[in-house]
Amino acid sequence: MSSHHQNPRALLSPVMRSVLDRIARAGHVPMHALSPDQARLAYEAGAGVLDIPPHKLARVEDVVVTARDGVRLPARLMAPDASGPLPALLYFHGGGFTIGSRATHESLCRHLAHLAHCAVLSVDYRLAPEWKFPTAVEDAWDSLVWLRQNAAGLRLDARRLAVGGDSAGGTLAAVTAIGARDAGWPLSLQLLFYPGCAGHQNTASHKTFAEGFLLEEAHIGYFFNHYLRSPADRNDWRFAPLDGVDEQGQARDLDGVAPAWIGLAECDPLTDEGILYADRLRLAGVAVDLEIYAGVVHGFIQFGRAIPQALQSHNDAARALRHAFE
Repeated sequence: MSSHHQNPRALLSPVMRSVLDRIARAGHVPMHALSPDQARLAYEAGAGVLDIPPHKLARVEDVVVTARDGVRLPARLMAPDASGPLPALLYFHGGGFTIGSRATHESLCRHLAHLAHCAVLSVDYRLAPEWKFPTAVEDAWDSLVWLRQNAAGLRLDARRLAVGGDSAGGTLAAVTAIGARDAGWPLSLQLLFYPGCAGHQNTASHKTFAEGFLLEEAHIGYFFNHYLRSPADRNDWRFAPLDGVDEQGQARDLDGVAPAWIGLAECDPLTDEGILYADRLRLAGVAVDLEIYAGVVHGFIQFGRAIPQALQSHNDAARALRHAFE
């Protein structure tokens, strides 16, 4: 695996390297030195810089998802023109459970809706440290419950639903897919962009890409310290679908979980755990389509103005959605 590379910077594509150099020259205060509120503002401010312009869609409406404790979660439904009920992707944004929002991921979600000819519901689940684990997991699940219950009224097809997300949102999507299997609710697909899967950051890619590749080890520690209540949470399958366990101390079996499309960045601390999760799904007989995009870093899917692999990944993901919904 490339994660054992002697000079990992040599793996970066020239365009990716120049983007990272520009970011470094801008000299922003590192995120882990900011308060969560400051980090959210900084992330919102930078989110659109390299992203593609938001695609125009026939239908963009704000809805409210009600969580189990009665809290109203803002969400945005984005959909192309359609004669009949559309299949839908329930999307959870990335940001280490601490930052990010439907606004920071709107261009991505609009593009997926356009390319896959499906509706995308992007949910603002509650963030840490104000809301610690497992609130985000419960909000993600409650969003699926809400979507199933309200699909007909939204002109969506409840029999053709997928879950997806990037990074921490990918973790939430993977865990929600396991929950859907447990509930006997078939999902068409789980769409995972560089998901966090492991409870402990001890794979080779975490060491190789610990610094200088956008998502740094210091950021990961910062996010997880805000999100987790105690070190014990690291071993909970709802945080770590790869190697976590349930209340009985048992690993969750993955038989019968929805088919997966997994898109990873080659130069990303999370690459190895994404590959290991794909392997575990395959061992359980789950159909997995795994793409590893060469020479790019964590977060690249939102760099479509600069990085060709971003648009390639959108197209690959959309093709997987279209195929799954057929």
